[in-house]
Amino acid sequence: MISYSTNFMGPISMDWFCDRGLTQMVDMEITTEMNARRYNTSIGDTVQVEDITEYWCGGRIDIYGLDPRKHYGGMCEYDLPIMDGESWNKLTDWLDDYESKELTSYEDLIIIFERETDHKIRWADDEFGDVE
Repeated sequence: MISYSTNFMGPISMDWFCDRGLTQMVDMEITTEMNARRYNTSIGDTVQVEDITEYWCGGRIDIYGLDPRKHYGGMCEYDLPIMDGESWNKLTDWLDDYESKELTSYEDLIIIFERETDHKIRWADDEFGDVE
């Protein structure tokens, strides 16, 4: 059987979230010596830090169990554009249980996922467009 799984690759830059208005300032209590040094303060103090308000994830779908004569190591992958964290988690859970006898195309994976889970993926490109 052919199996599929997500592989998170980003975004990991705070700038990506800032550019899309997905951050806010929050109070953080300094509880470790490392953070006290980082923020040039003392344990027990409170500092303002920028925090992410909504998580978004992208990466790839790793595919295993393919014919190694046609696919190096019996594996291949599909690019997986950035989507909201809820969609990512649902797709990850769904792929954990999804298997096929033949390779399912990327497009069909998304269609089957959305139909079986009744969940429409929120894609970053649709939500934010091109952010400069």
